[in-house]
Amino acid sequence: MLAAPLAPARTAVTRTAYWARLLPLLAALACATRIPSFVRPLWNPDEGFLAVQARLLAQGGQLYDTVVDRKPPLLPWLYQAAFAVFGSGSLTPLRVLAVLAQLLTAALLASLARRRWGDRAGRTAGVLYLLVSVGLNPEDAQAATFEVFILPGTAAALWCADRGRWGAAGAAVAAAFLTKQTGGAVLLPVAWLLHQRGGPRAGPARLAAGFAAPVLAAALVTDPAGFLFWTVTGSAAYASVTGSELHVLARALTNTALLAVASAGLLPPVVRALRVARGGAAELWLWLASSAVAVTLGCHFFGHYFLQLTPPLALLATAALHVLPRERHLAAVLTSACCCTLFVGWGLAAPRPELAHAERLAAALAHRTAPADRVLVWGIHPETYWLAGRTPATRYLTAGLLTNYSGGRDGPQVGEKYAVAGGWPVFRREMSTHAPALVVDDSRGMPYGPDRLPTLSRLLTEDYAEVGRVDGAVLYARVPGP
Repeated sequence: MLAAPLAPARTAVTRTAYWARLLPLLAALACATRIPSFVRPLWNPDEGFLAVQARLLAQGGQLYDTVVDRKPPLLPWLYQAAFAVFGSGSLTPLRVLAVLAQLLTAALLASLARRRWGDRAGRTAGVLYLLVSVGLNPEDAQAATFEVFILPGTAAALWCADRGRWGAAGAAVAAAFLTKQTGGAVLLPVAWLLHQRGGPRAGPARLAAGFAAPVLAAALVTDPAGFLFWTVTGSAAYASVTGSELHVLARALTNTALLAVASAGLLPPVVRALRVARGGAAELWLWLASSAVAVTLGCHFFGHYFLQLTPPLALLATAALHVLPRERHLAAVLTSACCCTLFVGWGLAAPRPELAHAERLAAALAHRTAPADRVLVWGIHPETYWLAGRTPATRYLTAGLLTNYSGGRDGPQVGEKYAVAGGWPVFRREMSTHAPALVVDDSRGMPYGPDRLPTLSRLLTEDYAEVGRVDGAVLYARVPGP
């Protein structure tokens, strides 16, 4: 008669013991796989862009007005908050937050798998995800940028939907979307689960409200028109491969191959799951398919885009492995661990010549200007501003926003007329209001050089004189007026 009331308590103890054993393992693995992220001050221009944005916001800048990018606001705000607490001289706090984001994603995937297929499946899903999560070029996998931080939101959306918490699922989708637009792709599998499980009549309304409320709040806190333009409507020219088809195709194939190598332990069970087509996993295939569409959207195929594929891949592999013999399970984990070791080693040993160039350029900027001076770095490495500790003379932190150059595009759609709408009039006004003490032409033969841009060429000819060169970058100092 006394045994029945004790069952819930025993279940709670079992659950606590399970997570007490698993979470330290996942935490240790998350730290180990991201050791390379701590050995470089900066991994890619996206980190530099976010660091400069955060400093400008701390100085009173307004997002989507005097501080602009084609991304939603959550990650710039996160960088700003980290800088406010720990200072803006290092990205180490963001690296730690990236480790925590990976740990949270792994724990959510483990919880999803355990609920469906048991304790061993939970451990498998969490471990496989962390092992494959660094399986790309280190500058894509180890950087504390957008894709790493959308993954907890996407995993949380599926976790909430799996439990019928539709309002929370919508909020999780919104968190992913507000980190990067493609995070919203997880809405498709969430909506599928709602349809399949025949949730409460208010389920769709709760899902919609959970998503809409945070997005509308973010728009109102910033600038609604600017938010809409910079995150949705203002990137039509950017989402094109015209003139760089072969370059983009090569990048797509390269990054697909890298992820395939990292997923060598996962792909055989995933293929088996596809062949067997067991019921109950349709939402996972939809998650993988919607993530693949997100990778393709924009037609750029940068390596970090592919990180969005890793959570559904880990779950699909787990779905197949949980019915296979233990030997197959161990082989998948061991293969993934060996591949992960290769990518971690690559991250520790990989040279970063562009970072060395940016550091030398930043040193020259700091030497030739005062801390209060504004400067213009005409290139695609905004980290130079952050490394030099200098304020940009314009809200456009890269030449890409004013020329549509991105990721090697070298065709006809690079130039002044392909800039973001209204960009050049604003740039001219800023060059007059905040005339930079030093201009750095860091184009180095790329198609966004001043010789192809009449406005910038005229500015340099009339108001500036060359005063030095650093690794091919040309430094121009302002000529005193009459």
